[in-house]
Amino acid sequence: MRVVIIGAGQVGESIAADLDDSHEVVIVERDPERVEELTYSRDVLAVRGDGTSLSTLEEADVERADLVIASTDNDETNIVVCSTAKAISDAFTVARVKNTEYLRTWQRSKKAFGIDFMVCTNLLAAESIVRVVGLPAARDVDPFAGGRVQMAEFEVQEGSPVAGQSVAEADRFDSLTFVAILRDGSLTIPRGGTPIRAGDRVVVIGSPSSVQSFATSVAPAETPGSAEEVVVVGGSEIGYQVARLLEERGFRPRLVEHDPDRARVLAERLPNTVVMESDATDMDFLEREHVGDADLLVAALDSDEKNLLVSLLAKRLGVERTVAVIEATAYVELFEAVGVDVGVSPREVVAEEITRFTREGGAENVALIESDRAEVLEVEVNASSVLVDVPIQDAVAGLPEGVVIGAITRGDELITPRGDTVVREGDHVVVFVDADLVDDVAPRL
Repeated sequence: MRVVIIGAGQVGESIAADLDDSHEVVIVERDPERVEELTYSRDVLAVRGDGTSLSTLEEADVERADLVIASTDNDETNIVVCSTAKAISDAFTVARVKNTEYLRTWQRSKKAFGIDFMVCTNLLAAESIVRVVGLPAARDVDPFAGGRVQMAEFEVQEGSPVAGQSVAEADRFDSLTFVAILRDGSLTIPRGGTPIRAGDRVVVIGSPSSVQSFATSVAPAETPGSAEEVVVVGGSEIGYQVARLLEERGFRPRLVEHDPDRARVLAERLPNTVVMESDATDMDFLEREHVGDADLLVAALDSDEKNLLVSLLAKRLGVERTVAVIEATAYVELFEAVGVDVGVSPREVVAEEITRFTREGGAENVALIESDRAEVLEVEVNASSVLVDVPIQDAVAGLPEGVVIGAITRGDELITPRGDTVVREGDHVVVFVDADLVDDVAPRL
């Protein structure tokens, strides 16, 4: 495909990095230094200019584009870019926005703004955070097949009952597949005899109930969150969306917001949330409100440094797990190394959502593992697929090592794949693929 990306920030560059090996990529960026940097660091054509300008889009040859992605940090700019691109091309347009009101308008009328698909950074980040609530030891959770299948990544701590077990011993669940173990920077496709060690990150695919059961076996001492056990720090749009989504799931979270006007607005909009007006870095306040009793604390303040500080304070007070919103994607690994349990990068989450439109072979859903170490794809099997009408053990034998069939859905039925399972045309298959193999494997599925 010919892909034109407007905006070379973290999201734009992340998408470009994922595409430049297999697609013709053009990046439009205002900053001349970024244009020069991308010209030498990526296999892309970098065009300097304003993405809302018709002449700039013509210089980028948008008329020939198959996909236009507007990923600047300004919502209005992204909307104008897509509208302009639609006026001069037949490209599929994707706009990244932060304001959920724009998303609501677009959802009401999919023709609004001339945008084919809209991704909302704040909402996607909140949804990613809420998925790990109540799932002990989970670092990442993604739904597939309309929620009938989950992919989850768990960190095995010292003292976990599964540490020291083989995969065969840990696999006591009918609808669960162990697809990968990440250890010391390397990725292993597990077999029955593969040992699970403390410090490993284990990736599984299965039914939500089996994933929940496995989570409990990984960390039985962690009690899944209940209505009084989640604290959200920061009434940002992400913090608000987290609390709102938790309310929808029956939780009664507490939310800490320093600004009195914002706190008042949030109290009106969140009827089942206790909104507290205070500075979340005030140790006396945290102790007085027994924040240390929480099972999970979400740090959603307006800076990465504040979120790190609040997370570390919470851990010191006794909070079981902390989730921090981290705007700078490069900080995620560092924050997790110094004590944050789960770091969520809104930019990384939105880049992952956009990536699925670029997958050859028509992947319906894509999840990235460990910043693109591997991918989990959901594909609908057609007549030309290498999987169709043959036992999985035979189909996989013809694929590179590093590909694991994690789950199959057939209508409303969830099928746990075994060696003799036969995939049929029309089935939805959830597949784990090493990132280096995606471009080769995805079109064959």
